[in-house]
Amino acid sequence: MKFVKVKNGNYTVYLDLETGTKIRKNDLDFFDPEKPESMDIKITNKCDMGCAFCHENSTHDGLHGDIMNLKFIETLLPYTELAIGGGNPLTHPDLIPFLEKCKALKLVPSMTINQYHFMKPEYEELIDKLVNEKLIYGLGVSLTVASDEFINKIKKYPNAVIHIINGVQSLNQVKKLYDHNLKVLILGYKMFRRGIEYFSEAVDIIKNDYYNELAEMTKHFDVVSFDNLALKQLEVKRLLTEDEWNEFFMGDDGSHTMYIDCINKQYARSSTAPIEDRKPLLDDIKPMFDYIKSLK
Repeated sequence: MKFVKVKNGNYTVYLDLETGTKIRKNDLDFFDPEKPESMDIKITNKCDMGCAFCHENSTHDGLHGDIMNLKFIETLLPYTELAIGGGNPLTHPDLIPFLEKCKALKLVPSMTINQYHFMKPEYEELIDKLVNEKLIYGLGVSLTVASDEFINKIKKYPNAVIHIINGVQSLNQVKKLYDHNLKVLILGYKMFRRGIEYFSEAVDIIKNDYYNELAEMTKHFDVVSFDNLALKQLEVKRLLTEDEWNEFFMGDDGSHTMYIDCINKQYARSSTAPIEDRKPLLDDIKPMFDYIKSLK
């Protein structure tokens, strides 16, 4: 591993840009960041998928965010991780210049797209450019169908991670991905916007399947990771020792992270924060993050 490092508040962050491995170090028993280590950034609400469970309410005529005029970007620490999504971020006309700006600022973007768009030939050249020129460090692909064609294609991208929503894709679909040296990220089911309408007993059944299969599931992928919501829904802590959990858990939403909505020019603790709790974007990241930390 080859780590870069940056001082953030009372500790130093060591980050391996190739694997995403992150280590925090100081001589104290707590970590108090000055600025966020990572951010979810929604750059567009435009998407032609119309997924019934989409908690972002993205639509085919959704708007793009004004991402080239985000002044706070220039106040981030080097090696801040940016999880870029939408909507379909591949449709944003300023995607490449924005990522080039991020690269110049030594930020670490990743991007999440839907499997449908990942498989479309019209996007292949753009995706390859983003990966090969290191304009993104990680490529997240939201699973729809675990086909052989999809598995063969995603294996061509070493830093690709398959995103699986707890309660949406059936356990049988997940099992089709077993033993192909793949990386997966399990996301919690979000009871927000369309996710409220989509929820049914069938979702609960699938969530229960994941819960019961989880220990076995982790044996069949190179990497299995979770967002904080999935950690809670699946009670991942039950499978780990206390020492393993303390090493594995990176903190609650808002402790080292935050969410940016570039379309509505707002920030919040996470993408599921109530609309009334979201605040207008400022030019400097520090007062925004100070507010997020105060919400604990």
